Amino acid sequence: MSLSCFRLHGFPTFRCISHRLITLSHFHFRVRGFSRTSMNQAEIGAMVNGSKCCSSKVVINDPKLLHHKKTSIRLAGPSKFQVIADFDNTLTKFWVDGCRGQSSHGLLQQENPEYNAKRDELFNYYHPIEYDPQIPIDEKTKLMEEWWGKSHGLLIEGGLTYDAIRSSVAGAVIAFREGVVELFEFLEERDIPVLIFSAGLADIIEEVLRQKLHRTFKNVKIVSNRMKFDQNGNLVSFTGKLIHSLNKNEHALDMAASLHDHLGEVDDQIIDSASVKKRTNVLLLGDHMGDLRMSDGLNYETRISVGFLNHNIENSLDSYREGFDIVYLDDAPMSGVVKLVSELFSPATD
Repeated sequence: MSLSCFRLHGFPTFRCISHRLITLSHFHFRVRGFSRTSMNQAEIGAMVNGSKCCSSKVVINDPKLLHHKKTSIRLAGPSKFQVIADFDNTLTKFWVDGCRGQSSHGLLQQENPEYNAKRDELFNYYHPIEYDPQIPIDEKTKLMEEWWGKSHGLLIEGGLTYDAIRSSVAGAVIAFREGVVELFEFLEERDIPVLIFSAGLADIIEEVLRQKLHRTFKNVKIVSNRMKFDQNGNLVSFTGKLIHSLNKNEHALDMAASLHDHLGEVDDQIIDSASVKKRTNVLLLGDHMGDLRMSDGLNYETRISVGFLNHNIENSLDSYREGFDIVYLDDAPMSGVVKLVSELFSPATD
C-alpha cells in the first residue's frame, strides 16, 4: 500500500491510510418502519421489499420502474441513446491504492508554487459557499462565476504551460474505475455518444485519458472549460463561455468550445449539439446528487440514473436511493454499468 504524501487542491498535505471497504452490513438499514443492525450479506443480497432491492454493492429503489425504463430504451434502440457522465469520482476512482484519489482540477501544479497557494486560498473561501444551502441559487451562481474566473486568471497570470499539465497528470494519484474502457468500447461500436460533463478543465481531462487509458474513443466528448495555448505551449486564454459547477448540464453544449487534440488544433469530431439533443434516452452517471442536473436542458423521454456512493454511505444512502435509479457502493467498478448497457443493446437488439 502506498504511503506517499500528496496534496489535494485546497486540502492540506496528508499521509495515506488504509481504506477499509464498508458494506451495508456495517450500519442500520431501515425496512418497512423498523431497523436491523449488522445484517449478514446473504440477508442483504436476498432482500426485496416492495420498491427496495439491495445487495452489499448495489441498491435499486424501484426495480419495476427500472425494468420499465430499460424496456423503453431497448425498444427505441441505440440511435436514440446517449450517455452523460461526470468525470471525477464517477469515471475515476475515489480511492487509489488506499489513498484518496485526486480530482482532475486538484492535481494541477503550476511551475510557480505561489499560484498554487493562491488557488488554494480561493478554494478555502468559495468551496463552503458552493455547498451552503442558505445562499440563494442566483447569488451562489454569481459567486461560482467569480471563483472560476479568478482561478482561470491565476492560471494565466502564473504562466501555466502544457508541459506542466503533462507532468501534473504523470505524477497524479488518479485512476479510472475498472470497466471504463470496456464501457467506452461497447458504446463506440454502436455509435453511442458519451458526453463527459465537467466544471474543471477539458485539457487536463484529455491528458488524463491519454496517459491513463493510452487511447482515444471517437464517441467520447468533453464538455468543460477549454484552454488556448500559444505555439510555445503557454496558456494565453480560455475559449467558450465559462462552465462552473452550477451550469454543468446539457445547456453547456451550446457554450462549449470545439475540442482539440493539442495546443489549439481543432478536432474534426466536434460536438453536434443538435444531433445530441435528438437522442432522448439517457444513461446518466454521477457521484453527487447535483449530477442529476446534468441532463437539464435535454427534453429526454427516458433516463436511467446511476449514482456512485463512494463514502459517507450511512448518512447519504437514503437521498441517493431516492434520487438515482441505481446506486453502486464502496467505490464500485464500472462492471455493473457495462452489464446494464449490454442488457439494453445486446446483439439481438442492435
